[in-house]
Amino acid sequence: MKFNCLIVDDEKVLADSTAEYFNLFGVNTLAVYCVDECRNFFKNDTAELILLDINLDGGSGFDLCKELRENTNIPILFISARTSDDDKIVALNIGGDDYVQKPYSLGVLLAKVKAVLKRYGGAAEYSDGRLTVNFASKQVEVAGNAVKLTALEFKLLAYLIENKGKVVSKKELFEKVWEDKFTGDGTLNVHIRRLREAIEPNPNAPEYIVTVWGDGYKFTGGNE
Repeated sequence: MKFNCLIVDDEKVLADSTAEYFNLFGVNTLAVYCVDECRNFFKNDTAELILLDINLDGGSGFDLCKELRENTNIPILFISARTSDDDKIVALNIGGDDYVQKPYSLGVLLAKVKAVLKRYGGAAEYSDGRLTVNFASKQVEVAGNAVKLTALEFKLLAYLIENKGKVVSKKELFEKVWEDKFTGDGTLNVHIRRLREAIEPNPNAPEYIVTVWGDGYKFTGGNE
């Protein structure tokens, strides 16, 4: 069976109430409570998105994320009561797409989940003959060669492609990609540079991700 969302959280009451709330609003969701139950789920079922707690019975959410990433590129949102910035950094570096702090608002979390499902469940891919970006598998190819991006780099690229031809302000990227209005220009500039190095024919004269001075960035599809 295919679900929109799988919740992996050993806080059974919270996991069940979240799943029930999501189901009420049309997001087909199932909750499991430990590492083994998650493994068993994927033997017969699939999900478009995983909400994954860090502290789990039978193992760590970090370890489970690494294991899942060996076989799937399904978006993974970590949900945790842990507040350390180190945890957030680790979560993103090992393949997580975002980090949601507990206690969370069910309404806010539902909106985030729907946004992720829409982003990766809309157009299957972008392709212009040179650059191919598959949103479901989160795979990128340039001239037929696979390109490896971090989860955050892919999220940034996907957002720019989603807004192809539109100037996207730095403020919007901070809020929609990093979901942190306090992210600095330096961090954004580093990620833009890495994306250009990965996909541009000439990173010093970008054709895909162009800078609109004083406004932000625009994905042109290499047509400008």
